[in-house]
Amino acid sequence: MTIILHELVGADTSRPFSPHCWKTAMSLAHKGLPFERKQVCFTKVPEVEGGVSKTVPVIRDGSQVLSDSFLIAAYLDETYPDKPSLFGGEGGQAMARFVEAWSQSTLHAALNVIALQEIHDGLAPEDQAYFVHSREARLGKTFAEIAALRDAEIAGFSAKLTPLRVMLKSQPWIGGSSPLFADYIVFGALQWVRLVSTARLLEPGDAVTDWFERCLDLHDGLGRSAPAAG
Repeated sequence: MTIILHELVGADTSRPFSPHCWKTAMSLAHKGLPFERKQVCFTKVPEVEGGVSKTVPVIRDGSQVLSDSFLIAAYLDETYPDKPSLFGGEGGQAMARFVEAWSQSTLHAALNVIALQEIHDGLAPEDQAYFVHSREARLGKTFAEIAALRDAEIAGFSAKLTPLRVMLKSQPWIGGSSPLFADYIVFGALQWVRLVSTARLLEPGDAVTDWFERCLDLHDGLGRSAPAAG
């Protein structure tokens, strides 16, 4: 049975840009499970699967409907234990919780600012007003005030990747010898900005850049199948 993945898009449907939806897409591919991608814009998310969630990703697996990328990954590992594991055990799942906390508090915090205006400009008109209101409410600043911080966030972004850069000196993946859900967490963040922003945050020859390129090639180039912005 094909799993349905509801994922976020803007006006350009070739670039589904949500980092959380990318975590789920990579998870499904990692497990080798067939899935169909159904695209939804911001203002239509409340209509997905009868309003089960205020956010995507949402998946339908037969009669099961789930939201939240981490809970989806845990469900997939539990439901399909014969397929490659996303966590490699209880310790791996606990480690992924730390990676997610670091990614969202450090990387997402910067990327929300860096890509703000470009995400807005890439939305359909009916979604732009929603986006401005929701981001101002979330970040506690006006849209103009947030956008004014962009250059400083770009300048400081490479340093935020230092923990990953140092780790990659001793192993090729966050998961160790092969990728796990923890890799997809950080990949989702960097894929997000790759798809929506012209900002170039990764330098050639950097260990993080090489890791990201390997992630793009995973699962028959699933990540690379969406064209970069610009």
